[in-house]
Amino acid sequence: KEKPTRGKVVSVGDGRLLDNGKRSPLQVKAGNRVLFSSYAGDTFKLGTRELLLLREEDILAVIE
Repeated sequence: KEKPTRGKVVSVGDGRLLDNGKRSPLQVKAGNRVLFSSYAGDTFKLGTRELLLLREEDILAVIE
């Protein structure tokens, strides 16, 4: 079984769009350290940095 991976939240979006047209508030914020599954998200390059794009549902825990 794969162990979870650690990372730091660089940026967050506006939240998930609900059926009533409002946005769901996010539980994580930029700067949080998080655990996520090694298979979660999509990797992409932004300039010289390689980043991982995750959905909030893919985050297993926030490390304090």
